[in-house]
Amino acid sequence: MKALVVRPDGFCGVLLAGPAVRAVATRAAHVTVMCEPDGAPAARLLPHVDDVLAWDAPWEPPGPDRTDGEGSLRVLREACYDVALVLAAQGRSPLPAARLLRTARVRRIGADGADGDDGLLDVGHRRLPGQDEAAAALDTAAAMGFLPRAGDDGRLRVVPPPDTTGLTGNGPYVVVHPGADAWTPDRCSEAVAELADAGHRVVVTGGPEETALTRYVSGATAVDLGGRTDPRRLTGVLHAADVVVAGAPGAAHLAAATGTPVVSLVPLAGLRGVPGIVLGPDDTTARDVASAVRKLLAESA
Repeated sequence: MKALVVRPDGFCGVLLAGPAVRAVATRAAHVTVMCEPDGAPAARLLPHVDDVLAWDAPWEPPGPDRTDGEGSLRVLREACYDVALVLAAQGRSPLPAARLLRTARVRRIGADGADGDDGLLDVGHRRLPGQDEAAAALDTAAAMGFLPRAGDDGRLRVVPPPDTTGLTGNGPYVVVHPGADAWTPDRCSEAVAELADAGHRVVVTGGPEETALTRYVSGATAVDLGGRTDPRRLTGVLHAADVVVAGAPGAAHLAAATGTPVVSLVPLAGLRGVPGIVLGPDDTTARDVASAVRKLLAESA
C-alpha cells in the first residue's frame, strides 16, 4: 500500500503529525509526507517517511520555492497513491487538499471531518474538543484503520540524532534557543548569564537568519551555534542537552522529540511525554528560567 500523509503546515505542525505518520507506516509499505516547504525539513526528520513533497497550500501566497498546483497534481497522479490522510490544523479546512487529492485520483481519502465536503472524503473524522494536534492526528489515522504499533506511546520522535560533540564541546550543557517572538534579546541574554552564574555551560542555537541575535545573546559566556546547525544537526545538539530553554514552539517540540526536558517561553498545548515547564513570556525573569531548569534537572536526577 502506498500512503500519503498531508499536513498543510510548517515545521512545528509537521513534527506534531509524526505519531500519526508512524501509525500509517504500520500498514503502508511506502509513506510520503506532503507539507508546506517550511515543513519539509521536519518531515525528513520523522521516522518511517520514505518521501517528502512540498506543496503550495491554497491559502498561502505563492513563493519562488513553492510547488505549483499543476505540478503537484501531476506528481500525485504519477505516484498512484492508494490512500491519503489529510491532517489540517485546528481551524483550517482539509477540503482544499482533499479536492487536489480527489482530482489526482487518490483512491481513499480521510481527514478531520468538514461540513459540506461534497463527497470529497471517504472518512470524515471529528476531533474531540480541546484535543492537541498530535492526538487529533492519531485519532484521524485510527478512523482510517491505521493504529500505532504495540508499545508506541504516541510521543514525538525523530530519526536517531547525530553526534554533535564537535559543535558543542565535551561536558553537560543547557541549550537556550531565543526564537523570534517570546523574549527580547536583552532578556534572553540575562537568562544566559543567570544560567552561567548557576554553574551551567550554555549553548545558544538559532537559524541562519538569527546569527546576530544568537551572537548578542551568547555574549562572552555561551557557545554560539547560531546558523551552524541544519535541522538534523540541531536534533543532535538538543538531544545531548540536559534541558532546552525554548523561545519558539518549533524548538520546544523538536527538543521533546529528542527526549530532552523543555522550559518553554511560549504557550504550548503539550510536550507529549517529556518533562516540561511552560513559562509565560510576560512577568517571567531570568531567575525564573534558571529555577525552572534547576527543577527539571532535580526531577531527572
